[in-house]
Amino acid sequence: MSTNSLTRRQFVRTSAAIGVAAATVTGLPRFAASEEKTVKVGFLAPLTGEVAGWGLPGRDGCLIWADWVNAAGGIKVGADSYKVEIVSYDDEYAPDKALLGGKKLVLEDGVKIVLMLGGDPWPGVQPFMNEQKMLCTTLLPSDLSPDTPYLLAPCEVHPIYNVTGVEWLAANHPEAKTAAIVAQQDALGLPSVATYRAAFEASGIKVVHEKFFDIATTDFAPIVTAMLATKPDIICFDTAYPDYVNLLCEQAFHQGFKGKIVSCTMDNYPQIIEKTSKEFMEGVIFQFPDFDDPALEGTGINFKNANAFFAEYNKRFPGTWTAVSWEYASILELWKAAVEKAGSVEPLAALEAMKAGGRAPHIFGDAQWWGKDLFGIDNALVGNWPVVRITDGKAKIVEYRSIPVWWDKNKDVLIKHFRDLKQMWDQRA
Repeated sequence: MSTNSLTRRQFVRTSAAIGVAAATVTGLPRFAASEEKTVKVGFLAPLTGEVAGWGLPGRDGCLIWADWVNAAGGIKVGADSYKVEIVSYDDEYAPDKALLGGKKLVLEDGVKIVLMLGGDPWPGVQPFMNEQKMLCTTLLPSDLSPDTPYLLAPCEVHPIYNVTGVEWLAANHPEAKTAAIVAQQDALGLPSVATYRAAFEASGIKVVHEKFFDIATTDFAPIVTAMLATKPDIICFDTAYPDYVNLLCEQAFHQGFKGKIVSCTMDNYPQIIEKTSKEFMEGVIFQFPDFDDPALEGTGINFKNANAFFAEYNKRFPGTWTAVSWEYASILELWKAAVEKAGSVEPLAALEAMKAGGRAPHIFGDAQWWGKDLFGIDNALVGNWPVVRITDGKAKIVEYRSIPVWWDKNKDVLIKHFRDLKQMWDQRA
């Protein structure tokens, strides 16, 4: 019978049968030529809503990272190579949605690691992840406790790194002696305010005003008016959501503030400059660099081709770069190294390899697994963190400062303020 006389389905079946027979005769594994191994990475974070600016851009950064890894041949695990697939789920920054998403990613999709923003959704999914012994990561080490043995904070040490910006500001502008702080009252704002309180106290700066606002707030004029009524040298926007920081900056500009501004993030700062002025935003201090910064191409930086990553991100997702665009990808780089070291993609094997020796290559240099005194468990990777300053309309790293060095000098002050706001792990438990 000629091939032309076969139906398409008959031809496919006949060809498959011939392939199986050939494989059996030669002793090769069946379908060896067509098999391709894939490891799935779960991305469980807000992709819509008010907190999407710290979820969706991170997912997009992971897609670039996966494309680059796959183009280079995938992850080498023993004699095998695994292509990476990112599987995402929008938790809408809600505990119940996080649980639904976690169950889908683990039980249905078979992911081997789950990347999360953390914060409010984490308590909803924690018992399930513990039961599954699933390797999870968070950008918020304040999620950590002795009850989270499978949760790591391998990149962002929010909010502890905020001390570096205040420390640099105090050293370079000793004339600034008073500060006013505002933040939304949630799992991001509370520990961050505690950290800023401690950082200002350690630097001899007096907090003259502090206000927690509801996350439903839309009018920031009265909030800024109350801040400025205390005549602070520094206004601090804590870890307010990106849209909030934008509106707070606008109000400070319109109300004539002339002092220093410090904030955890300053996402979309070019748009803020457009709505205010380059002069108003000059000297703003925050914690997250653009990745075209030359300081990210030097020795000791554990993120390959940072400048090229920034260019690719802005080409594919223009106008959406935020503090998290690179963070989840940097976690995946550490996880990839651990999987290759362990010779296994299984969660517990990767976890053990990531923590081996008590140190690991953090994006900004060698770092230690730390946190027992503050979080009850040494699952946060801590080392240097950059201080970023807006200069002539552009974010630039002005210095890397050591979080462990600051902690060794000021840990009692930080613990005091964490306890005052009931943010210690035992209080949260």
